[in-house]
Amino acid sequence: MNIDEKRTATVFKAFCDENRIRILDMLSTGEKCACRLLEEIDVTQPTLSHHMKILCDSGIVVGRKEGKWTHYSISQKGIDEAQKYLDILKN
Repeated sequence: MNIDEKRTATVFKAFCDENRIRILDMLSTGEKCACRLLEEIDVTQPTLSHHMKILCDSGIVVGRKEGKWTHYSISQKGIDEAQKYLDILKN
């Protein structure tokens, strides 16, 4: 199976920052509002938005709007895709 280098880089970019790893750890226990994420990690709102864009672009995280807030959760489909790329590389 051929690997899509650009897509693979986008997926794994999500894992290449300590704050994004913290966010993923928080989301591993379930959906969280952006306001809750902002309280837990020491970043500004624009920085959080930047991290969430990278996580959502990767497909690892999905967001849904509720009023003025966005609620984020880990996407099983995104996790499966990342695992598929790892499986390809180990063969």
